[in-house]
Amino acid sequence: MSTTQAQPAPEEHVEWRRVHKVTPVLNAWKVIVAVFAVFVWQNVEGLSELWDERDSVDWTLVLLIGGGALLLFLVVLAVYSVLSWRMMRYAVGQDAVFLHRGILFRQQRHARLNRIQAVDVVQPLLARLFGLAQLKIETAGGGDSSVVLAFLREEDAQRLRREVLDRVADRKAPSSPAPAAEEGAGTAPTTPVGAPQVPERELLTVPTGRLVGSLLLSGSMISLVVVLAGLTLAAVAAGSAAPLFGAVPGLVGWGGYLWSRFSGGFNFRAAISPDGIRLRYGLLEQRTQTLPPGRIHAVGLKQPLLWRRRGWWRVEVNAAGYGPTGDANQAITGTVLLPVGTRGEALTALWLVLPDLGVDHPQAVIDAALEGDGEAAGFHTTPRRARWLDPISWRRNGILLTRRAILMRRGRLNRSLAIVPHERTQSLALTQGPLERRARIANVVAATVPGGVATTAHHLEELTALAELERASVKSREARHRESPEEWMRRVGLLPPTDDAGDGEQQGRVPQVPPPLPEQAPDRPPHP
Repeated sequence: MSTTQAQPAPEEHVEWRRVHKVTPVLNAWKVIVAVFAVFVWQNVEGLSELWDERDSVDWTLVLLIGGGALLLFLVVLAVYSVLSWRMMRYAVGQDAVFLHRGILFRQQRHARLNRIQAVDVVQPLLARLFGLAQLKIETAGGGDSSVVLAFLREEDAQRLRREVLDRVADRKAPSSPAPAAEEGAGTAPTTPVGAPQVPERELLTVPTGRLVGSLLLSGSMISLVVVLAGLTLAAVAAGSAAPLFGAVPGLVGWGGYLWSRFSGGFNFRAAISPDGIRLRYGLLEQRTQTLPPGRIHAVGLKQPLLWRRRGWWRVEVNAAGYGPTGDANQAITGTVLLPVGTRGEALTALWLVLPDLGVDHPQAVIDAALEGDGEAAGFHTTPRRARWLDPISWRRNGILLTRRAILMRRGRLNRSLAIVPHERTQSLALTQGPLERRARIANVVAATVPGGVATTAHHLEELTALAELERASVKSREARHRESPEEWMRRVGLLPPTDDAGDGEQQGRVPQVPPPLPEQAPDRPPHP
């Protein structure tokens, strides 16, 4: 995994490359802004007095002193940038990706290829102005275990991503070494110019109007409006703006959450490729992210009450390498497969992860899972005697085991459905609280990697929960022996039914696309 260590990992003979020359400046802009803000804050009184006495001030001397200080700062920044750039280098080896950086404190990081979970191309706003991007390599462990190669020319970042993925997938590496990169020019091409890119086919897009509408109809937005109205009334009644000013930190955080939802869902597009599910999104920061199907451990469909009239759904996943991190924006958008979409689009997103639910009548199961209640389509739900623990949604609680996955539904007002493929189940457990023991009910928990999809079936009959737990354990054990990425690729049409094609034929095959899904769509549309 990616580590910071005193003794670097063994490094084979690799070709060291340099990032773009403006990288230190792009990385230091936050520090520059912070220093400027602190300077103004600490000298606000002096600046105010200077402005009040502007008629008697020798402005020539002030400009000379200020200009000299600014020039000195720029010289120091330039020297630091040159030294920092000279000490920053990276390489792609046969077993790992290496990154060396640091002037006073040297940092050596490496990401083992067999631990890499995903490779994303990210373009922050300032980097986009220079036509640059950063390559973010997510490794097992999440958090601070990622390795970020920044900044590179956008086309070089895409080529480097392709090279890393080829190494990870044990594909054939380029036969001849790439030419050495010129200093300051970013990375050297790792594949010949004009080499064919991995084919992909776009399946889902999110219109901006729908995204804005979904935020306006969200519980967070309505709660924010109600709180603002209450604070305004309190301020009017008190004859003071103190209630409004006191709530500013909370309102800023609230607004920041809504902005992150909008920015992360802006220009959202999802495509299918042999690498997996390719996502592109972002307003200020544009991100290209690929979710390999083997890294997705659970998928969840959610429909808030106010979205029901529009028929909108949100699709999220629990994916390895994209667990809770310090990056708040990634926590909101990094595991979203569809920010908002119609029922047919939500089922398309589900089909991308699980092309086959493993049932004989998928339409009936989908209807019962998304909008049904009771024991329709074979769901096991909360017994009547325990409805006092969950009086509103007790008939919506349910679990269903299919040949391919565990389906868990809940919620009468805000509907939700969690689906865990059997081969991705890490562990299974039964939980009971004191009131649940009295009502003789239990919860079935399917453990997956951390994420926003809750994988718990609530308030089931004790004996039913125990029986479903045993069945799920058997199916999970059997599924782990048969599932492979090649099987997923065959089910979504990326490979022929019999895997007798060579690597070149597999990589060059154009992904097949399900036909447009109606509002009542099966979970596995037929292929052309």
